[in-house]
Amino acid sequence: MPPAPQPSAAPRAERPGELAQGADRFRQPRREDCPWCGSTRLNIRLRAPGPARHRPGAFGVDECNDCAHAFQNPRFTAEGLAFHHHDFHDGRAGLDSLAERLLAAHGSARRHRAAARAMLPFPEPESWLDVGTGQGHFPQAAKEVHPYTSFDGLDPTRRVEKARAAGRVEEAHRGHLTDPAILTRLSSRYDVVSMFHHLEHTSDPRAELRAALTVLRPGGHLLIEVPDPGCAFGTLLGRWWVSYGRPCHLHLMPLSNLLAELEALGCTIVTSDRREPHTPYDIAGSLALALDRVLPAPDAARRAVPSTVFRRRLRTALTGAAAPLVATAAALDHALAPLLRRTRFSNAYRIIARSAPSPA
Repeated sequence: MPPAPQPSAAPRAERPGELAQGADRFRQPRREDCPWCGSTRLNIRLRAPGPARHRPGAFGVDECNDCAHAFQNPRFTAEGLAFHHHDFHDGRAGLDSLAERLLAAHGSARRHRAAARAMLPFPEPESWLDVGTGQGHFPQAAKEVHPYTSFDGLDPTRRVEKARAAGRVEEAHRGHLTDPAILTRLSSRYDVVSMFHHLEHTSDPRAELRAALTVLRPGGHLLIEVPDPGCAFGTLLGRWWVSYGRPCHLHLMPLSNLLAELEALGCTIVTSDRREPHTPYDIAGSLALALDRVLPAPDAARRAVPSTVFRRRLRTALTGAAAPLVATAAALDHALAPLLRRTRFSNAYRIIARSAPSPA
């Protein structure tokens, strides 16, 4: 599969009435085969209107009947992904979307420390690269668990540079892991490469895995967490399941597929875990998505018809009134988490794989 372009790291200029130009220009042609195994036996898993905050276009997820790989189909173009990424990264998500606030909050320091502790049974790493690090919150928390490890961050946005300025990472690499220049510069530099909820955003997860192994030292460890497409919440909640991540989650990979791919690349699977990575936000996230859908649309320069002052004030008031409902749902998520993480309602999995050692 030829990889689709990644969303641009550069901010896009807003143009009034941009939505009026139509949503079709944001989508690539629909594909008729599975991007993982090439099978043409596809099943429609989800068809839904545009995602939260009244963004344009329909959203679809297909699933392969042969390997169970789920993927966005048709996929958004690089321009379309940039369109949707823009609001989240420029800070508007924190003002307008209950769902995106909740998703941003799931990466707490406590959860980051728990993920970092997964590497404690192994020799302490000297160097660690966190891929898709954003503002470097994981390295900052992980330093408490691994105080003698040097943490670097890689991200396609300028947030990684802010992470370096804040002292959360020692080196900031801006770009994509698969960029040839980055691979050349970082080849065989790291004892650990972590990818927390990163692979599902990439156009070619296999290429990301190969790149990760390139920057690992022989015998180094790859730490991966991704959403589990087999989670029962996906069936129960349908279009409101937050792990669909519409439209930015391009792939949802079954655990068995990712394990087989890593073994094919010469890795040894050290451990796989569905319990610890479970993130308790499914009920609250689905409620927030539904509320965001029915509340008056937020104001945005891209809208063909700007929102009125009354509608903006109404949205603010209704969002405040709905916040206790979401908080109650979030409390329910956390109360049920010890039970759900032991069942098929667990919504994520973790893999630790060791790369091949140096030839004797």
